[in-house]
Amino acid sequence: MGLSPAFPYKLKGGVHRFPPGRLNTICDVPGVRVAHHSIRAPGENIGPHAVRTGVTVVLPGPGHPFREKFQAAAHVINGFGKSAGLMQIGELGNIETPLVLANTLSVGTAFAGTVDYMVRITPEIGETTGTVNPVVFECNDSQISDLRALAVTEEHVLRTIEEAAAADACGDAEPLEGAVGAGSGMVCYGLKGGFGSASRVVTLVGMSYTLGCLAMTNFGSLSDLNVAGHAIGDELARVVPKPGAAPERREAARPSERPDERGSVIIILATDAPLDSRQLGRIARRAQSGIARTGGFTDNGSGEIACAFSTVNRIAHDAPPVPRAVELLPESALNSFFAAAVSAVEESILSSLEHGQTTPARHGGCIYGFSDAMEMLTKGNT
Repeated sequence: MGLSPAFPYKLKGGVHRFPPGRLNTICDVPGVRVAHHSIRAPGENIGPHAVRTGVTVVLPGPGHPFREKFQAAAHVINGFGKSAGLMQIGELGNIETPLVLANTLSVGTAFAGTVDYMVRITPEIGETTGTVNPVVFECNDSQISDLRALAVTEEHVLRTIEEAAAADACGDAEPLEGAVGAGSGMVCYGLKGGFGSASRVVTLVGMSYTLGCLAMTNFGSLSDLNVAGHAIGDELARVVPKPGAAPERREAARPSERPDERGSVIIILATDAPLDSRQLGRIARRAQSGIARTGGFTDNGSGEIACAFSTVNRIAHDAPPVPRAVELLPESALNSFFAAAVSAVEESILSSLEHGQTTPARHGGCIYGFSDAMEMLTKGNT
């Protein structure tokens, strides 16, 4: 049965078990800031050498992240990716720098730019104390942007971190969601992806906590797309033209085979609930359920990574070797956060589609925005 042309579901702001925060973004978590820096080639900016990329920074909270670290956890759903810093998060259960997102070939540059920022604000690094663990996430934006141009520089990274640290609110310089910053060249379910965000307010025994999500979406095959329980992907795949492919890929393609779900999605989860790294790891693992609700099944060639952190119970770098008292929610409280995380991840992915606008592909044709794709479907059903 085909999708009704009057498809009523609003991708962002649908009905959920938990209410959203005021902004319905990750920035509803107090202290969390996001900054984007978008990079575009001058002129017409189309064709194989087009550049639509950038840098995105998530600042976990106020103060100095190295001297007062954040409880955190990372979960690798499928490890086809080049992220940096995850090993130490797994070992120590904390993050000590801003989180940086960029394209695949810019991980080293983002790492170096983050180190530059951290040594500038932390004279003791490498002198009276140890080194620092930058955390960098990536997705491949080569369908839309020329990866080989190496357009991201250390200066871009440094500037974006400084903008996040100086911002009074998210989106001071650029909108939080859509094809901005590192999300500029992303493709989600064959449509224009990028950044999407959502938040949920969890109330337990009169206390309210916020869980926020930021998703950078660059994964999935259009035929698999599911929106609010509606399997609309097959319908869209029949009417949405496919973009051109690079010559070598065009020659190797086998039309009879189902297209791979190659790509990646990065999920950042933030909360002001008092949770430790182990509990945050349990929440991060639920990101997979949110991805699956939209139709993703974690293809062999995809990289899906979730990182969750708490803005409370921060850990002093120079804490004395004595026990410390912390407040933690019990495990019985986690079901609510599991459900909130699944819901926020699902909505963030769909919101990235809702904010996507039709964009030229590097090798011909377009990557269509969701709204344009739905218009094609509506016309095809009338």
